[in-house]
Amino acid sequence: MKKTIITVDDSASVRLMVKFTLCELGFEIIEANNGIDALQKLEKKQAHMLITDVNMPGVDGISLVRKVRENPLYRFIPIIILTTESREGKKREGKQAGATGWIVKPFKPEQLIAVVKKVMG
Repeated sequence: MKKTIITVDDSASVRLMVKFTLCELGFEIIEANNGIDALQKLEKKQAHMLITDVNMPGVDGISLVRKVRENPLYRFIPIIILTTESREGKKREGKQAGATGWIVKPFKPEQLIAVVKKVMG
């Protein structure tokens, strides 16, 4: 069975790049354009990993991480934050919310692949 990754970003081009990069590794990618969309999709299909932006309308990425971690089903899945935010305070906030890792955009596909392989085992 293919493992499922939900990628959350309000930028369609970023979602497409993540999808293109990770589909080659054999993952099923589900796209969400914001935190609310992601939460709805997580209810419909179990995901094995979440990759989210921070700055999005509605539910931002760090709030999304907190909400996902409240669900016992998703308490331990890897959550990677993929964002333009590079401030240490934001990174600390993400880690406290339950993020597994942090990648700053723009990113290289190899960098994303390496992180996903590392956290997915």
